[in-house]
Amino acid sequence: MGDLDLARAALRARQGAGARYEAATAPAQELALARLGAAYFARKLNELSDAELAMPSARPGWTRARVAASVALQAREIAQAIEDALGLESDERAETDRAALDLAETLPPRALRHLCAHADVHLAVVWRDVPEAGWAGQVALARGTTDICATPRQRAIALWAGALALGNGGRLRDVPQDLRDELAKQD
Repeated sequence: MGDLDLARAALRARQGAGARYEAATAPAQELALARLGAAYFARKLNELSDAELAMPSARPGWTRARVAASVALQAREIAQAIEDALGLESDERAETDRAALDLAETLPPRALRHLCAHADVHLAVVWRDVPEAGWAGQVALARGTTDICATPRQRAIALWAGALALGNGGRLRDVPQDLRDELAKQD
């Protein structure tokens, strides 16, 4: 039993009956990478002052606010696509296209930080509630169709890339080795 398995078993023991967990078929390692990336991104985002959010990021032509908005909207897009794939469709879907990105970039700093946090929690809840068979399904995202089981890794890469793009001290050596090569190729 690996460290991740031991940690998951300890969590289940602490939380007891009634708590909900990801399905056994969920990609546990990739979900762990996404959670770690979410924590790192949140830390780097919250290290920035409100004024610093309006400053240029390490991504050419983008402000730090745009990076944060992009990370948040990616979580929202994945969550909504999985809900749709699982038959939880709703008429009230939030936009995640370029116009939504342009708008989200202009949100007041506090609202942008809340958008990032809320979108991340929403996605975590959606992943938790994917049934065992659901992880074998596919979702339609703006960049094409992908397997639901691939979304945690895609999210992890976006989170770590976003944290580095904020340009406020994030380092490639902080990125888990499993993702480092992929991120290095993006530069």
